[in-house]
Amino acid sequence: MIRIKRVYDKNIDTDYKKILIDGLWPRGIKRDNIDIWLKEIAPSKDLREWYGHNADRWEEFKKRYSSELENSKYINEIINLSGKYNIVLLYATKDKEHSNALVLYNFLKNKNIASFDKLL
Repeated sequence: MIRIKRVYDKNIDTDYKKILIDGLWPRGIKRDNIDIWLKEIAPSKDLREWYGHNADRWEEFKKRYSSELENSKYINEIINLSGKYNIVLLYATKDKEHSNALVLYNFLKNKNIASFDKLL
């Protein structure tokens, strides 16, 4: 089972492997609250800076980030982990509908590699 949740949410599933998928460590979050920091799966610095959480760029961001994911060797790491554990992909942005986590979640879902339960 794969879920996505905001890292600042209070009720993060304790029985799920917690994987932070942002390139930058979120403020105020202790490292012992995260099982794995997979910063390599995050959007590239150039893409993140170009996007800047500008909703007008969302459609193009999804395309560009999906392209990065197609070429990422770290997708297999998530696939392997999802075969062993229930995992929750954690992200920091406040905008739940325009996050890299949502793009990654949908990318994985389209690969049909696990069962999914989107929480946002």
